[in-house]
Amino acid sequence: MATFTLKGNIVQIEEKTIFYGDIDISDGKIIAIKKTGELKEGERYILPGFIDSHVHVESSMLVPSEFAKLAVVHGTTGTISDPHEIANVCGMAGVQYMIDNGNTVPFKFHFGAPSCVPATHFETAGASLNAIEVEKLLASPQINYLSEMMNFPGVLHADEEVMKKIAAAKKYNKPVDGHAPGLRGELAKKYIDAGISTDHECFTYEEALEKLTYGMKVLIREGSAAKNFEALIDLMHEHYANMMFCSDDKHPDSLVLGHINQLCARAVAKGIDVFKVLQAACINPVRHYNMHNGTLRHGDAADMIFVKNLQNFEVTETYIDGQLVAQEGKSFITTSPAAIINSFNCDKKSPGDFEMAAKNSNEKIPVIEALEGQLITNKLYAMPTIENGKMVSNTADDILKIVVVNRYHNAPIAKAFIKNFGLKKGAIASTVAHDSHNIVAVGVDDESICKAVNILIAQRGGISAVCNNTEMALPLPVAGLMSNEDGYKVAANYTAIDNFVKETLGSRLAAAFMTLSFMALLVIPHLKLSDKGLFDGDSFSFIES
Repeated sequence: MATFTLKGNIVQIEEKTIFYGDIDISDGKIIAIKKTGELKEGERYILPGFIDSHVHVESSMLVPSEFAKLAVVHGTTGTISDPHEIANVCGMAGVQYMIDNGNTVPFKFHFGAPSCVPATHFETAGASLNAIEVEKLLASPQINYLSEMMNFPGVLHADEEVMKKIAAAKKYNKPVDGHAPGLRGELAKKYIDAGISTDHECFTYEEALEKLTYGMKVLIREGSAAKNFEALIDLMHEHYANMMFCSDDKHPDSLVLGHINQLCARAVAKGIDVFKVLQAACINPVRHYNMHNGTLRHGDAADMIFVKNLQNFEVTETYIDGQLVAQEGKSFITTSPAAIINSFNCDKKSPGDFEMAAKNSNEKIPVIEALEGQLITNKLYAMPTIENGKMVSNTADDILKIVVVNRYHNAPIAKAFIKNFGLKKGAIASTVAHDSHNIVAVGVDDESICKAVNILIAQRGGISAVCNNTEMALPLPVAGLMSNEDGYKVAANYTAIDNFVKETLGSRLAAAFMTLSFMALLVIPHLKLSDKGLFDGDSFSFIES
């Protein structure tokens, strides 16, 4: 690679200085940074690239190479990526798939070893990873950390398998990511003292402050479903050295619009010092995870971006290892054919499979309450709506039937009721259903639910929406989680289905499919539905539906 020079207002984040100068690059490395003058008004700013410090690439519905294609446009040059979604479907082969596909493009994915596959034993997954397999992954230089330890009860009770996985991470000097929503006080301290270094699940200021006080690093998450920016951002004034930004789960339409750059703009608009914001966005993840990304230092990899100003962070150019990968909104990462890996083995269903017999018309039933912008749900009780001896959806009160269908083998269908999806017609379904990725569906009647589910069974994964004779679907042939097509095309198709769900079916949710995908995630309280039944996240046990 030839030697060349880039000129602009160079932002030295850790020194909190900006000056006009030259950056000399050769063979993908920074060989010199030279100040040639003071900050020049009207000139572009040169920064290290942005880092998403916790993301499940699979949730973008794109294979890693296509995720990168969209992300570089917004100045993202690297990610801390937990591949536990595909691991729950395809096991070790799924993790290797993500690494191999990510290596086909100029982008710095840093994958972790999934710590909780399956997430719990109260659901059916397609694979499992034991402590021996996790240690094998951690021993590889292609794996940078132990992914989020969702089994915080296992940590608190020193479960043997859990502690072996944490010990393996320590053995290879790799950090351990956390996941402990709402854990407070001495229990939180015990969890952290076990070696857990981060948490992206804090949803209140007080919880995050407490965990920071105990020495944990807190990630501000703003994804397509879970949004904690407003609750946590004021902590950055004082605690910026121990904070980072992440998306966790980001749908393709949202990724087209922006990424970590948007959070930087919002943080600066909130009055957070720009150097503190950039420390969290560009430096802290690199240091904490020992990433291969450069931080605009002599000898570093030439990973850098040009932005028009330090308010909006509109990215005009992105370089990775000195290669121009995006310019003025256009990505130079090309789409290449991606292999397909999957695990899917269930037969088509009939409407009768989704019926729920009424047990006692005078007793209230438990109802999941979905919450906008949150992964947690509430547990409500409501009188059932009964027709012909069957419990059915009640669109007037927005209490709809939700089902989870085992995708890995034929089994009885789990059924319950949920509030706040707002559908007035039809049904929606998805095989993106954290973390085991069975088929989850919500609808107003059994015929619509059955139709939406059968579309996904026929195409071996994806998302679907139906209303009368109209059927819409986005196939996700890679593990039932990701498309192998161009990212912008996938985003457009997703937007069309999302609009159909809002405009025709009547959903009021900002991201109905993203919210739906978390309704089977048992490790997030308070009430969820797995393929085995209705689950109370507080008592960690099944309850009668």
